[in-house]
Amino acid sequence: MKTYEINIKGIRRELPIVTVSEDLRIASFDILGDTALVTYLAPLLAENLPTIDYIVTAEAKGIPLIQEISKVLNMDKYIVARKSMKPYMQSPLIKKVTSITTQKEQTLCLDGKDASLIKGKRVAIIDDVISTGESIRGLEALLEEAGAHVLAKAAILAEGSAAEREDIIFLEKLPLF
Repeated sequence: MKTYEINIKGIRRELPIVTVSEDLRIASFDILGDTALVTYLAPLLAENLPTIDYIVTAEAKGIPLIQEISKVLNMDKYIVARKSMKPYMQSPLIKKVTSITTQKEQTLCLDGKDASLIKGKRVAIIDDVISTGESIRGLEALLEEAGAHVLAKAAILAEGSAAEREDIIFLEKLPLF
């Protein structure tokens, strides 16, 4: 299997190159279970964020990252938009998105209690990788519908042309193949 070695602010990882479509391959970056990487990079990403009240991610790979960032920023709570409706959700807000890695329509659901919590608040959207930006755009629309003020969109990596965007914060570029 072909791999791509990345150095993110001094921490190295060997990423498998996987095919996501007939004409596109990506270096698969998975932070789930990589405690050393998450605890090392969370403070570096956190120091680039503006003053915010909450951090938000979409389920699932961003969860360990916002857990660690919330500790760095001394936050008592973070928000996760789930990828399916849950029975406990009260008056959820829902958006449909399509990302490069799933290549199919997904649902983002924000529990009504979380929507109430972030109304009028300053939030940052956090993810592991921003590529096409579709997931971030969907999440941003969901948060704006809830009345939140999205002050930042941040990720560990910006993939492909996302690295040229000026509206996102990221630590390192990741090429497309």
